[in-house]
Amino acid sequence: MKKKARDLFRRSIRNFFTDHPKIMEQQQQRYSYNPTLRWNPEVDSYLSHAYEPDHFSRISKALTRPSCYSCIRVNTLKSTPDSVIEKLRDILKGASISKCEVEGLEYLVFVKGTGPHSVDYGCDEDGNVNPPLKEILVSRKCAEAVLRGAEVYVPGVLACSAHVEKGDEVAVSVSVEQPGAEGGWVVGITRGTILQGAETDPYHFERSGLYIGRGNAMMTRSGIFRAPEGIAVDFSDRVYNLPSFRGVLEGEIFLQNLPSIVTAHALDPQKGDRILDMCAAPGGKTTAIAILMKDEGEIVAADRSHNKVLDIQKLAAEMGLSCITTCRLDALKAVCSRNESDDITKLCCTNDNLDATIQGFNLMKSEVEKIEVIAEKDLKKNVTNEKANERTYISRADIRKDMRRKRNGPGRNQCVGGKAEKSKGFAANSFDRVLLDAPCSALGLRPRLFAGEETVESLRKHAKYQRKMFDQAVQLVRPGGVLVYSTCTINPGENEAVVRYALDTYKFLSLAQQNPRIGGPGLVGHFEFPDGYTEEWLRLGQEELVQRFDPSSPLDTIGFFIAKFLVGSKEADLEQPAT
Repeated sequence: MKKKARDLFRRSIRNFFTDHPKIMEQQQQRYSYNPTLRWNPEVDSYLSHAYEPDHFSRISKALTRPSCYSCIRVNTLKSTPDSVIEKLRDILKGASISKCEVEGLEYLVFVKGTGPHSVDYGCDEDGNVNPPLKEILVSRKCAEAVLRGAEVYVPGVLACSAHVEKGDEVAVSVSVEQPGAEGGWVVGITRGTILQGAETDPYHFERSGLYIGRGNAMMTRSGIFRAPEGIAVDFSDRVYNLPSFRGVLEGEIFLQNLPSIVTAHALDPQKGDRILDMCAAPGGKTTAIAILMKDEGEIVAADRSHNKVLDIQKLAAEMGLSCITTCRLDALKAVCSRNESDDITKLCCTNDNLDATIQGFNLMKSEVEKIEVIAEKDLKKNVTNEKANERTYISRADIRKDMRRKRNGPGRNQCVGGKAEKSKGFAANSFDRVLLDAPCSALGLRPRLFAGEETVESLRKHAKYQRKMFDQAVQLVRPGGVLVYSTCTINPGENEAVVRYALDTYKFLSLAQQNPRIGGPGLVGHFEFPDGYTEEWLRLGQEELVQRFDPSSPLDTIGFFIAKFLVGSKEADLEQPAT
C-alpha cells in the first residue's frame, strides 16, 4: 500500500521533470547558478555519517534548488479541485496543472515550474561579458525568495553598479555569508555599496556561480536605496521560473509543502475531536486539519508569538473556518493543573467574531484617503504656541509622521479582531489528538544558499528543546489518543533521536502506521560525538513506521520528518523526566 501511494504520487508529478537543458560552457564560469552549500565542518561530518557521503552530497545540492512544482491545497469547504484548476488555467496562461492521484489527496493541485535555465548574460567563449552588464547584488534571503518565484523588492538589494538608470539591463547576483575575520559568518557588504565590475569589488570571486537571472532596473540607483518599498528588477530571464500565488484565489487555495499536508493526514482528525496544534503558526497545518474535520470539532491553535497568533486568526477567517480557537501559549508550559486550566469555550471562534476578525483585518482601508486629506489640517489644529498671535511653523516631516501614525492606527494589539488570548495551559489528558510541529533547525527548507550557522552544539540544543516540548505534549493527549511529531529538518538528532527518546521514556507510546505513506524510511543506528555523547536513532524494524522526506528523492519535496504515536493506558501519573 505504501509503495502504491508513493508510485501514484511520482506519477502525478512525473511529467513535471524535464531533462535539464544543455548547459553552456559559461555555466562553469562566473555568470551561472552553481552554488555550493557550506556547512560547519563538524555538522558536515555528522550528517555525512548519517546519510553516507554521496547521499549527503546529493541532499546538499538539492537544497540549493527549489522544487520543480508548487503544491496547492484546495479549500474543499469553498471550492473543488476541478474548479480551482479551471480558474488557475485562466490566471496562469500556459501553465501545466494537474491533480494529485494519491487516494485521500485528490484535493491537491500541482502547478509545474521550469528550470534550471541557462541564462544568456552575453558571455564570450571565455565566459567573459564585454562590456560587463550592470549588476544588482541582493541578499541571500531575497535570492531564496526569488528562486521560489518572488520579485526583487528594494529592501533586499545590498549593492548596485554605478549609474544604473530605470530600464537599464542588469544581472542579478547573490551575496552569501562568508567566514569573518574574527570568526563566525558575515555578509561583509554595506548596503548601498557601488559595484565597479572589477576584481576589487567586495566578494567578487565569491559571487561566481551565484547569478539568478537578468532583467531591467525598475528604478535608478538612487531610487533603489531611497525608496522604502517597491520592485527593483523586472526579470526577463530567471534561472528558475515558478509562478507566484500572491493574492491568487485567497480563501479557496493555500500554497503549502506536500509533507505539511501529509502531516495533517497522519493526525487522522475526526469530526467532533478536540485537537491541539501546539506550535501552530502560520496556520497551514491548523487549517488543513480543520478542513479534514469538515470544520466540525474543536482545534486549539497555540503559539507563543502574539503577532503569529493574529496571522492564524486571519488565515482561519480568510478560509471561513469557525472551529479554530487561537491562544498565546509557551509550548514548554502547556500543562497546568485542572483548576487552573483555561475554559477554552470562552475563546471559541463563532460566526459573529469570525466576521469581526475579517472586518478587523480590513479596517481603515476606506479611511486612508480621508486621513491623508485632513492630516495637515488636523495637525496644525493640535499644535499650540505660547504666543497665540505668532505664526506656527510645521515641517513637512512632522506632517508625514503624523499621517503615518494616523494611517497605521493604534497597532495590531488594539485593532478590531486583533486580540490574542493568553492561555494558562491545559489539563492533562484533555485532548483527543495533539500535533507537535516543533520549532527546529529548518535544515530541510529549500532553496537555501547557506547552512553554516548551525553547529553541533546548536543542533543538540534544538533537540533538547524539542524533548521538553514533547514531555508537555504527551501529557495532554488522553489514553487512546494520537500524538504526531514533525519537523522540517534533515537532522536525525531532531527527528529519529527524539522518537527514540519518546519510546524509551514513555512505555505507553507506540509508533503507528501513517496514511497516506509517500515518504521514505527513517534512519537506524546511532552516532558517537567526539565528546563521548552517543545519539541513538531508531531500532531496526521501526524505520518503516515513520516518514522521512528526502529533498534529493524523486518526490522533490523539502526535507521533512513525521512520526505518529498511539497513546496507551497511562497507569501512573506521568513524572517529568530529566532532559
